[in-house]
Amino acid sequence: MSEKKTIDPMPRLIIRAGLGLALVLLIGAGVAFYYASKRANEERRVTSGDTARVTITDKSCNPNELSVPAGRATFEIVNRSERAVEWEILDGVMVVDERENIAPGFSQRLTTRLEPGEYQMTCGLLSNPRGKLIVTPSAAGSADSARPQLMAFIGALAEYKLYLAAQTGDLAKAVGDLAAAIKSGNLDEAKRLYEPARAAYARIAPVSEVFSDLDTAIDARADYFEKHEADPAFGGLHRIEYGLFAQNSTQGLAPVADKLVADVASLQGRIHDMRIPPQKMIGGSASLINRFATQAPGHEQDRYAHTDLDSFAANLAGVREIVDLIRPVAMKANGVQVAAIDKDFKALDATMNTMRAGEGFTAYDKLNEADKAQLKKEAATLAADLGKLRDALGLD
Repeated sequence: MSEKKTIDPMPRLIIRAGLGLALVLLIGAGVAFYYASKRANEERRVTSGDTARVTITDKSCNPNELSVPAGRATFEIVNRSERAVEWEILDGVMVVDERENIAPGFSQRLTTRLEPGEYQMTCGLLSNPRGKLIVTPSAAGSADSARPQLMAFIGALAEYKLYLAAQTGDLAKAVGDLAAAIKSGNLDEAKRLYEPARAAYARIAPVSEVFSDLDTAIDARADYFEKHEADPAFGGLHRIEYGLFAQNSTQGLAPVADKLVADVASLQGRIHDMRIPPQKMIGGSASLINRFATQAPGHEQDRYAHTDLDSFAANLAGVREIVDLIRPVAMKANGVQVAAIDKDFKALDATMNTMRAGEGFTAYDKLNEADKAQLKKEAATLAADLGKLRDALGLD
């Protein structure tokens, strides 16, 4: 008979203990991961009435994904990058709402009304990855959706489409003339033709949020590109302005001019089928005028040519067209607010008339600080009153 071997139980105990400890650690890690994920999701999820905080860094948004309930939502946008930034909510190519010129270390608030769906968030530089904004159904959102259709605006919308078609036709001719002067190497003629092209675009700028991709290509400033003026993606009107007035040359501008002509042609092609909600007409007007009112020194629109007053006059002309078209509906909703806007226009006209020079306006860099402050104050008042009219019309 063979002899039975005695097995030492200690190694088994050690192995079991080790396995037990590993299992405990694994479970613990799983629990920790679950709660960390839960906390992260809770941080990304905002309940009704809360303010969603979005921090913009040099490379991204934090959080990069955010969920809010439909209806009225408030965002606090904090700039932790080293340059002034903008933050936009995008639905495809349409800007739903935005805040611009947020200075480094500062924050701005944005209150807007959102329908359920998935949106994108811009995060500083145009080259940065976009964040995701998920808007979930809610009782408040359902109440908004139940509002009657704004049939009263149909006539104004149809008339405005005709206005846009005419203005984009003028823009196409203006950029064509500008491109021809650039390609011929005629610097003086190109300088003369820059502002007519810029003004033609400024008149349709109140609704530029509806075609944000082409707006970026046609009218984006150097601020929103990583390498500023040296960035290869920087193009359009302001790239041409930089070449003509800062570099005093047409060299290298021919390809930029050709692309500008092509982009404007694309814009012309979109006008017929473009969906322009009335809230974009009024809200876009308020945003555009507020942009001028809040621009920081050195961040002006036409900072190389200093034709800001000419461009702003064209902005006002475009906004005035919108106000006049919706006037019949607006007078019934809130005639007092319409009168306030008319008063704002009158004040701005009077101030702008003191700044005229020949057929245009004084170069913006030649204005004294008091005149600039007065103009911005009046612009801010008009922007605020346009916002109040939007709310009175139920377009918020």
